[in-house]
Amino acid sequence: MSAMADKQVEVSTDIRCDANTLYDMVSDLAQMGRWSPEASGGRWLGGAAGPAVGARFLGRNGMGWRKWATVAEVTDAERGKRFAFHVTVGPLKIADWSYEFATEGQTTRVTERWVDRRTPVMDKLSALAMGVSDRADHNRKNMEATLAALKSGAESE
Repeated sequence: MSAMADKQVEVSTDIRCDANTLYDMVSDLAQMGRWSPEASGGRWLGGAAGPAVGARFLGRNGMGWRKWATVAEVTDAERGKRFAFHVTVGPLKIADWSYEFATEGQTTRVTERWVDRRTPVMDKLSALAMGVSDRADHNRKNMEATLAALKSGAESE
């Protein structure tokens, strides 16, 4: 596998729900912990009240006893189409995340994508700090769990 292939993960699932509802579900920071095994929620910063390009938010995350926060800036906020953001810790680039929505008939294909933006040094430090040696594999499993929980929540409501 090439180094670039290790730096990006994409997972998709089809959900019997409209794209606007699904967009609202993944962009509702306070509810993200319902779907994600690692992201426990967040709050908008600087007067932002919801997803809009340039809006920033504090994301809370956890894995076992480890807890951490990141700051993210929304890079795309097109309801029912795409929600995306850059994640940083201080001045350090961490990752880009996105959710894309494509409706066909009664279902919407949701694609979650993660692109690692850490330097090799940050990669090694975060592996030590978080106890995750293969972040791409770890994130793939979490993204599959996130989309499964999103599907379950959307299709039962």
